[in-house]
Amino acid sequence: MSALPTRLAPLAPLALVGAVWGSTMPMTKTAVTVGYTPIGLIFWQLAIGAVVLSALTLLRGRRLSLERRHFAIYAMIALVGTILPNSVSYEAAGHLPAGIMAIVVSLVPMMAFPVAIAFGQDRFSALRFLGLLLGLVAITLIALPEASLPERAMVAWLPVALVAPLFYAFEGNLVAKFGTGGLDPVQTLAGASILGTCLVLPVTWATGTFIDPRVVWGAAEWSILGIGLAHAAAYSGYVWLVGWAGAVFAAQVSYLVTAFGIFWSWLLLSETYSLWVWASVAVMFTGLTLVQPRQPQALQHPRGPVQDGASGTHQ
Repeated sequence: MSALPTRLAPLAPLALVGAVWGSTMPMTKTAVTVGYTPIGLIFWQLAIGAVVLSALTLLRGRRLSLERRHFAIYAMIALVGTILPNSVSYEAAGHLPAGIMAIVVSLVPMMAFPVAIAFGQDRFSALRFLGLLLGLVAITLIALPEASLPERAMVAWLPVALVAPLFYAFEGNLVAKFGTGGLDPVQTLAGASILGTCLVLPVTWATGTFIDPRVVWGAAEWSILGIGLAHAAAYSGYVWLVGWAGAVFAAQVSYLVTAFGIFWSWLLLSETYSLWVWASVAVMFTGLTLVQPRQPQALQHPRGPVQDGASGTHQ
């Protein structure tokens, strides 16, 4: 009788991490709908993450490394894992339902597979290749049928949305290939967030896209704060879950991020989806099952598989 509660114990934090991460989908939609630009949103996402993750690093008795070799890692993660993909993702989010964005981002593990082969970090697997094909089928189910999206013009934004998971796939594999120089995932992401904040701030001033927090806060402003806090909290929770329940178990959060992204979008934004979209979700989850890493040491970030000790660290 006592074994069952023990086995089920990790499910609660797993669901909580998935629910928090999935909540960023409707919050992003809310923020971009009022006209806030991607670069302005990225600044605050990075800035909030920098504060929270730096504090967490210090509370854990660690420090932020200022070594030159670590700055190169910070820069790669900030650019490839946040600034470039989110610039595209936030733009696409203004034109696509939040639930569709949640489905698209689940392509990361599938895209990471061919990238890993190209980097010489994985071998071809017919089963995982089938998972990749199922991911393409899932996107096709959204793009082709007449009734799959609220407006047919939205189809043109699907290829744009796919750019972000491709960046995430590259980022995860780059971290897996070159490592993090001995830093743990939270330290690494904290450093990347600080550097990314410094890189983006002058761009927001030069382009006039800085989002001034000294305004009357509405849903969009609270959403911006929520995005930054949710990313930092969910990622930290994910790293903790890996240490407690194991990387393979924690990898299952990929499903929950997508599922909760759709759920929160339905609950908070009143989005509804056609049968074609639900069929796409079923096919996508099947594909995710096939591409999930099987090795005990594999560490699966919700947006892409990497090796233990070199977790994908994008936000």
